[in-house]
Amino acid sequence: MKDKGYRIKNYIIIAQKMIDDGKILHGLKHLLKGYRLPEGKKNEELILELALLYQTMGKLEKAKIKFKELVKLNSENSSAFYGLAIIFDEQGKHEKAIRNYSKAIEIDPYYHQAHFFLANVYDRIGNQKGAINHYKSAIELKVDYFWAYVNLGSIYEELDRDNDALNMMTKALKINSQNYKVLFNMGVILTKLGNMEEAIDYYKRSIKQNSNYPYSYLNLAVIYSKQKKYKSAITVISRGITENPDVAVLYYNRGCYYAQLNMPEYALKDVIKSVRLNPKLKKSVKEDTDLQIIKPFKDYKYFIEG
Repeated sequence: MKDKGYRIKNYIIIAQKMIDDGKILHGLKHLLKGYRLPEGKKNEELILELALLYQTMGKLEKAKIKFKELVKLNSENSSAFYGLAIIFDEQGKHEKAIRNYSKAIEIDPYYHQAHFFLANVYDRIGNQKGAINHYKSAIELKVDYFWAYVNLGSIYEELDRDNDALNMMTKALKINSQNYKVLFNMGVILTKLGNMEEAIDYYKRSIKQNSNYPYSYLNLAVIYSKQKKYKSAITVISRGITENPDVAVLYYNRGCYYAQLNMPEYALKDVIKSVRLNPKLKKSVKEDTDLQIIKPFKDYKYFIEG
């Protein structure tokens, strides 16, 4: 028995080395060699390695079979239930994912990844209370869980619990101060709280970290427009367009700012460009009182009303 156990362990070690070297199929071959041994079909470590490798390779049904084998061998194997949950999650089978994440947590209450991904599922199906509870659990178990803070903060912001949201995003930034999405979220929250100068600073920092995220430019320009700093708004949006030339809403908003500056030709050109990129914007253009200035033009009637 000692020799048989050694053989299985040896196959696992060789497979892991090959996988680490990028030789996935060779690693799979060695795991399958071990699995074909009578004792291989009863070895939880080997079957888990197989399941995880199949999952990595995108062979989800094969991975699912192996995880289920693990459950049959040991109904208290939390990794097997977690693995099944991840697959069901990827397949959009929310109820099955929730059931398996919950089982993994029941077996191992300290399974912080299971808490985190269960929270993700709850958030996607609109169960914000469940999401909040499990994000909190994930944070309690792993105090530097960056994305748990971010996601929890986003839920709080959606619920208009803006001070709680600010607290979560601040903690996230202590872990990673350079993440553009968190910097953007801080801008959103601070805008809602009325701290415009701080919000401006965070949007600028977000742009510095990721110039290809159009909504940082958009939201920053909106602040300037509310302050009636239309030239500043246009400058920001123009930079956003340079970096993101196919984002319709940037042209649309710049068109509105040109309209505010009584520059109808420029406004019309941007509005037409926005509609070409996204025809659904026609309705907004027709209803937007800020764009009355462009309605007498022939091109407006042709491109917008035609």
